[in-house]
Amino acid sequence: MAVSPFKFLQEVRSETAKVTWPTRRETTITTIMVFVMVAVASIFFFAADQIIRVLITFLLGIH
Repeated sequence: MAVSPFKFLQEVRSETAKVTWPTRRETTITTIMVFVMVAVASIFFFAADQIIRVLITFLLGIH
């Protein structure tokens, strides 16, 4: 069941027309949210790493 390239491109165009593209505002807000979440995750993992480091150092008696 081969589809001609012309028919394929027609179907691609019709499917692309159905896509709801985000507005500039939505894209900006989503981007800011991603950066905020990256910052929060960075702080969390930094804090967790420091706590684990202190615990391991204490348990092993390393000065």
